[in-house]
Amino acid sequence: MIVLAACAGWALVSAAARDGRPEGVLLAVLALAAGYASGRICGALLPVAAPCAGALAGLGLALAAPHITTAPALLSPLGHTGATAALLTLSAGAACCASWAARSPGPRLTLFALAAATTLTALLVGSTTGFAACAGVLLCSLAGGRLRRRALGLAGLGLTAALVTGTTWAIAENALPEGPTAALEGRLTEHRVLLWQDALGMVSRDPGLGAGPGRFGELSATAALSPSPDGKPHSAAFQQAAEQGVVGVALLALAFGWVLYALWRSPRSTPVALSAGAALTALAAIAAVGNPLSFTTVTAGAGLLAGIATARPLADERDDAAGERSRGVSF
Repeated sequence: MIVLAACAGWALVSAAARDGRPEGVLLAVLALAAGYASGRICGALLPVAAPCAGALAGLGLALAAPHITTAPALLSPLGHTGATAALLTLSAGAACCASWAARSPGPRLTLFALAAATTLTALLVGSTTGFAACAGVLLCSLAGGRLRRRALGLAGLGLTAALVTGTTWAIAENALPEGPTAALEGRLTEHRVLLWQDALGMVSRDPGLGAGPGRFGELSATAALSPSPDGKPHSAAFQQAAEQGVVGVALLALAFGWVLYALWRSPRSTPVALSAGAALTALAAIAAVGNPLSFTTVTAGAGLLAGIATARPLADERDDAAGERSRGVSF
């Protein structure tokens, strides 16, 4: 709660100093907090049913999103297609969490089949980003069942998120060799890279407070020339840097780091913690090259999954987790 309050408070400070519009940031923080609180409650009372229901709800929202959203249909992972990939990824992670929380083989296999079906659904709807993310979550979840130390797995997930974000920063700075830069720019599109470079220009002019929340679209020449402008740089890190300065980026990183720390300290079993961590890391990777965090359903879903995976379980599951730690499996 302290981290989320700091994120909201800094958005208000930056907005007051730069005549910004903090409503979007405040809504995202509120959705994340509400989802997390709901996840903690539901995860403690219904450790299997809650993530299963969340997986089915996320899958339904992902399939309905292209038809109910008013956002322009931009290329993946831009626009609502990025939100679709994010929802499918969270759904796969929730299904994996539910599977590991199940006690008998039948429900466990059924729920793993749900995660696999979610992965195939991403491929069928044309979301290659979602397919890759869901497949990664499923593989990490299966590997988590054999990993003896969850700290090692969570550290690897944190390093992965940092590597993806650092790569996007290097692309915007033209710091990579010409070959990899050309290949990545071809996949990411030149327009998006120009948006990132505009964001770097804003943070270099005012690294402290940034341009103010919600003002990127006003100040970016590339965004103004876009045929379907939405006022966003299509990267959570670049948006925070441009609109809230270095402090905004640090708070975003702190929020993600705290989630990994909470999963490390979670009383839930190691496979549940690593499944949720893999899904949230995949979401962070998608957010590094798109704008899924601009959608309330995604931020609320991320909070819900984090809450379920860090909920204090009932006595029977808590005894199982204690038994794992005594055997050296959990950490």
